Amino acid sequence: MIKVLLVDDHDLVRTGIRRILDDVKGIKVISEVATGEEAVQFCRQIEPDVVLMDMNMPGIGGLEATKKILRYAPDCKVIILTVHVEEPYPSKVMQIGASGFLSKSAGCDEMVQAIKAVNAGQRYLPASIAQKMALSQFNHDSDNPFKALSERELQIMLMITRGEKVTDISEQLSLSSKTINSYRYRMFEKLSVSNDVELTHLAIRYGLVSSEAL
Repeated sequence: MIKVLLVDDHDLVRTGIRRILDDVKGIKVISEVATGEEAVQFCRQIEPDVVLMDMNMPGIGGLEATKKILRYAPDCKVIILTVHVEEPYPSKVMQIGASGFLSKSAGCDEMVQAIKAVNAGQRYLPASIAQKMALSQFNHDSDNPFKALSERELQIMLMITRGEKVTDISEQLSLSSKTINSYRYRMFEKLSVSNDVELTHLAIRYGLVSSEAL
């Protein structure tokens, strides 16, 4: 029996995934939580076989939570679920040690396939995303500037494009406002933008966030 933990800040998403997996023989959802912090705490006490982790959540988010979970429970397999499928997200996700990357638009069969694959020790990437990642290694002209950002910078970038204030980001990540601003200005320099609005426009242009962020 594959024990699965669901991590998503939307109750409707968790309920939908649970209903799908409840009908799959050999897979059991043992719990569901709404934040990365709760996921880390759960995995320190009860180690699931597979974690289905939303990437973009309030608080520390899916990337940071994945790194912490793998530090405490290295045998746990994490699949990142996200609407953000453009580079550099897939590459960053696999670099931090996640076992799989799956779009939230994936079908039920693909989700089950991904869970079974990572539980068997394989890594899972949809064919279309794997192809884009492979091509980007050879076609440097297609590289987007966001590849220069660290995992923490990407995390803060997503929070900024959601309209969150520096003070809110500081509180959620347990970092000082000065540190958050240091990350912001470092991002601005790397991306050649001068403010949050330009940052959001650039992220939209490269398909990293929805135009609804404006």
